[in-house]
Amino acid sequence: MRIGAAVRTTLLGLFLTMFALFGAVAANAQTDTQQPQLPQLDRGEKLEKIALPAVLEKLTGWTKFGKGKVYMLPLKKGQHIRITFSSKSKYAFMAIFDLSSNEDESFFGTDEDGNTADVTVNEDTTWLIKPYYSRVTRRRGLGAPYEILIDPNPPATQQPADQQKDQGPMLFPPRSKQGQ
Repeated sequence: MRIGAAVRTTLLGLFLTMFALFGAVAANAQTDTQQPQLPQLDRGEKLEKIALPAVLEKLTGWTKFGKGKVYMLPLKKGQHIRITFSSKSKYAFMAIFDLSSNEDESFFGTDEDGNTADVTVNEDTTWLIKPYYSRVTRRRGLGAPYEILIDPNPPATQQPADQQKDQGPMLFPPRSKQGQ
């Protein structure tokens, strides 16, 4: 009977120790709510923190599973940035996640949104840029090379109306002026 009492005492001690540890972890998690949540990476991925470049910066890499790079980019409120992804493979893509958001889904993905993200940031945030090789399709090799261009000062996407008028004569006039 002494063995049973010793086992109960040991189990009670383990239970109390686990309770104290979980309580400490929960208290620590509540104090860290101000920090951006660090992402869960796939096995073998490396997180590379980059600063917003002063001029156009080119990041290159390979989407090989287990050896890929994931980039973390902090941004300030009001910054306008353009990120362009390119790859020789039609199975290589890029997703951009906002770490300050509670959503688990990316806000930009080259598989649906095109190859260029042209965004003005509304508040201080940190983005996670993740190039990946699609596993939905049948495997076509071990991965693919990619290139990511980060432009911190992109040119205006549309020309002002005054500049469009000064472009010279047009071969065909606008439809509204043909009947005049």
